[in-house]
Amino acid sequence: MRTRADINHQFDLTDRVAIVTGGSRGIGRAIAETFAACGARVVIASRKADACTAVADAIGAEGGTAIAVPTHTGRVDQLEALVATTVDQLGGIDIVVNNAANALGLPIGAITPEAWESSYGTNLRGPLFLVQHALPLLVASGHGNIVNVISAGAFTHGKYLSMYCSAKAAVLQMTRAMAAEFAEFGIRANALAPGTTDTDMVRNNDEAAQHAMANAGLIKRMASPEEIANGALFLASDASSFMTGQALVIDGGLTTH
Repeated sequence: MRTRADINHQFDLTDRVAIVTGGSRGIGRAIAETFAACGARVVIASRKADACTAVADAIGAEGGTAIAVPTHTGRVDQLEALVATTVDQLGGIDIVVNNAANALGLPIGAITPEAWESSYGTNLRGPLFLVQHALPLLVASGHGNIVNVISAGAFTHGKYLSMYCSAKAAVLQMTRAMAAEFAEFGIRANALAPGTTDTDMVRNNDEAAQHAMANAGLIKRMASPEEIANGALFLASDASSFMTGQALVIDGGLTTH
């Protein structure tokens, strides 16, 4: 019979190095804190240096290990620097969590080339090129793991959020391709699809919109960032060792109807 210790060990990330983009707030911060609590050494990557440092310091104050590497994931040169800094300071990379997002919303008919480039640059190009830059380290890891945070919106019509939702759907397909191409190297790749979550991105909408989003699923509330982070921990840990190329949907029943 399996023991509690056996089960707990499946979620142990001790000494694994995890890059978390968009790690300074919301779901990304919850993922970074959860990973650190499970023993990972975490890289907080986000655009604002002060915010990254604040999260890294908070993790350190709780006995965890984290470094701040300010990064704009829409800029490929900064992704290369993120990988280089991670290797220089922590010695390798075991886990990449592509969580940074751009939820720019425009109706079809008003989408500009600049808006398109901004949305797809962060939401699709960034995750791909971060994985490409990290790939040699993931191969060498022995625990190589990719978690691409998409959105339950990838499975909906995406009204007024067509750029965001279509880019996230493309990331899901890219995740499947990563899983197929990297399996021979022992690297797993999965997507995590959150529903409405209590984050700044959601709170930036007016009250009526927030209420509608919270009540769109069967459970009739927003998720906490920690509830989504639990899914990321499952995907990044050995607990999901027989899972790759899949999407884990945590959406409160949003996409069941």
